[in-house]
Amino acid sequence: MKISRRRFIVSTAVVGGGVLIGYSATRPSRHRRANAQLASDGAHYVTSFLKITPDNRVTVYVPHAEMGQGIHTSLSMMAADELDANWELVDIEQAPAIDLFANGDLVKGFASELGVPAFLQGLVNASAFKVAEVMNLQITGGSSSVRYTGETAMRTAGAAARQMLLDCAAARWGVPVAECSTSLSYVQHNASGRSLAYGELAADAALLEPATNPVLKTPAQWNIMGKAISRNDIPAKVDGSAPYGIDAHSKDMLYAAIRFAPVFGTKLVSVDDAGLLSRPGVKKVIQLEDSVAVVADNYWRAKEALKLVQAEWETSEFDNVTSADIFAGFDRSLAADDSDQDKEQGDAEAGLSAAVDTIEASYRVPFLAHAAMEPMNCTVHIHGDTADLWTSTQDALGIKGRVAKIAGLSENNVTFHHSYLGGGFGRRLPFNWNVIDHATLIAKQFDVPVKTVLSREDDLQQDYYRPAVSSNFKAAFDGAGKVTTWHNRFTGPIQVAGASHIPYAIENQSIRVVDGPTHVPIAAWRSVDHSQQTFFTESFMDELAHRAGKNPYQFRMDLLQEHPRHRKVLEVAAEAAGYGSNLPEGHALGIAVQESFGSIVAEVAEVSIGADNRPIVHKVTCAIDCGRAINPDTVESQVESGIIFGLTAALYGEISIEKGRVAQNNFPDYEMVRMATSPEIEVHIVESGEALGGLGEPATPPIAAAVTNAIYILTGQRVRELPLSKHNFARNSLANV
Repeated sequence: MKISRRRFIVSTAVVGGGVLIGYSATRPSRHRRANAQLASDGAHYVTSFLKITPDNRVTVYVPHAEMGQGIHTSLSMMAADELDANWELVDIEQAPAIDLFANGDLVKGFASELGVPAFLQGLVNASAFKVAEVMNLQITGGSSSVRYTGETAMRTAGAAARQMLLDCAAARWGVPVAECSTSLSYVQHNASGRSLAYGELAADAALLEPATNPVLKTPAQWNIMGKAISRNDIPAKVDGSAPYGIDAHSKDMLYAAIRFAPVFGTKLVSVDDAGLLSRPGVKKVIQLEDSVAVVADNYWRAKEALKLVQAEWETSEFDNVTSADIFAGFDRSLAADDSDQDKEQGDAEAGLSAAVDTIEASYRVPFLAHAAMEPMNCTVHIHGDTADLWTSTQDALGIKGRVAKIAGLSENNVTFHHSYLGGGFGRRLPFNWNVIDHATLIAKQFDVPVKTVLSREDDLQQDYYRPAVSSNFKAAFDGAGKVTTWHNRFTGPIQVAGASHIPYAIENQSIRVVDGPTHVPIAAWRSVDHSQQTFFTESFMDELAHRAGKNPYQFRMDLLQEHPRHRKVLEVAAEAAGYGSNLPEGHALGIAVQESFGSIVAEVAEVSIGADNRPIVHKVTCAIDCGRAINPDTVESQVESGIIFGLTAALYGEISIEKGRVAQNNFPDYEMVRMATSPEIEVHIVESGEALGGLGEPATPPIAAAVTNAIYILTGQRVRELPLSKHNFARNSLANV
């Protein structure tokens, strides 16, 4: 595929830096490009994210996928508030998958989070959008939409547009801008009583250039942000009209069912498809490098025919690998301690040598699947040198670019049709999604749309999984019972930096990672490394508290003197849960806290042991500090969702490997928390006024440790391996402590 001159210049700029500034200066601004490419019917883009029509309606274009986290509404609230728009006149649209809406603000945000030196931040900011364009970034993930795109793009767009409208009104009236104000989509000149609707000023404003650093409102000036506002995506999801990728349909559409190599990484050797083409509706049997597919005129016929295909696969060194083998390999790596530094502070070895008392513990968690409710699917229609693409994705530009590359087409000739996502959690990113490549290769053999669908069984057995991890700990106490040393070795890879770090004031810390390679494909899962590491660190902190003979809550509070935000969420959660007060007989409270994606979450789980010796989680009390709540209703919903997601994993979640392949086959083998077994969840929002934090993931990490810490109080059994369904608990004399 030939690379365009424009993309070559931008690519060169990313490497060299110098070309970028000159090139950027000669390009039309993003809002001018929006007006040139997208505006119609008298509508005008006053910034690339905001369109105003003559009837005074404002459309906010959101460059992120709505997958149940409410960001279409939250991001639009941020833009509309800074614009001083009338919320009743605001429409919300998914931004199209074009370069104009590449997520440059995420590039800037993550660069800052990763610690890019201050002297390079200017270059990062200047090149961010070009980098995003070249890399086809329109990603939704990392709990980043509100804290990055919202804070640095949507609010800025709204504030800049408001200033442009003020300038235009003042010029039309011949008065100083300072005499004008805005409210509910109007500009007013209070001295004369005159007013103009935004729709009357939009054409003039579109000729101006938006300010890059407009003055933003203070929280005291907010009119929309901070209020509980109903999400715009809910009505369609309730009445069934919401479109998902799997809903793509046309009269001439064909359907592909696909089977992958059962052992990851092996290839297809041969296929026996005798007689299949004589079956009703079957059009073709397609052999790919690592899979075989049947294409038919409906999915059921394709799937049933695929069952009859006899496929032979390569043998490999992994054909007899089990989960036990994988964990044994982890143990050998940990014992060898050929590790890379994650964090080193003080002298941990000296601290261990000088210890009056030491404690050691080893933890492990299994692979986990994403198990999205909407089956993985992708519809591709290649016609000549163009293509249309329908699928549910967390990165529209990335998927579009990938399909273009595989099909041998220009990216500009691929049209992506947006939809909602029936579950994402990292599974629907381009690099975690094997069916995209295969769907494109299959569609290349037809001149009609072809929808490729993974069966539920194949989705569970051909996922990109949350990594299985083992983690070993040592800690040292001095003669006064103070923890002096924290020593941790865990298997990698590290997907998110800092997830294994602790906020506690322990003088000597050695946290290192060792290789944990397997043949099992891995990828981001909701909260990424934090889901494993928080279970490890907060469980071991509980072990230290009990070894020290201290209340686990107070033990944490004593070690968090330098972290007031952590202390506050712990305090709020503990007090709301009644920590330290009388509980029903046979109940106990477990506690855990973690900072992830810029938010700090503390959770207290009220647990008992049932007659079947299984844990029952009655209530979870959560306190979250996400800086400020843009939409409190969304905050509560995401916390509840994250807790249920994490609790499902803690209680039941396990992908096990037998003979090199996944043993689980469908949802009955992969249980989840249901309505009847969901605990009562109480959410407390702690507004610190600090930088905005994420919401989609931070509530997931603490729940496993909170539950297992309560189980220890009830049973005296320390849970060091998940899921809890592997264990049988019996209440003992420690109950109701």
